[in-house]
Amino acid sequence: MDIQIIVDMVGGAILAVLGWFARELWSAVKTLQTNLHKLEVDLPSRYVSKDEYGSSIKEIKDICSKIFDKLDALEHRKADK
Repeated sequence: MDIQIIVDMVGGAILAVLGWFARELWSAVKTLQTNLHKLEVDLPSRYVSKDEYGSSIKEIKDICSKIFDKLDALEHRKADK
C-alpha cells in the first residue's frame, strides 16, 4: 500500500470521529437549551410569594416570642426565690 492511501484513511477516520463528536455536542447543546428554556418558564411559579413568606416569618416570630416569655417568667421566678 502506498503511504498516501494510509494517510488518507487515517485522516478520514479522524475526521469521521471528529464529525461524530461535533454532532453529539450539537445535540447536547440543543437539549440543554430546551431544558434551560423550560426552567426559565417554570421557575417563577416556584418562588415563595411575599404573603407566604410573611405569614411563615410571623409564625416563627410568635413562637420565639412565646419562648422568650417563658424564659423571662422562669428568670423572674428564680430571682424571687
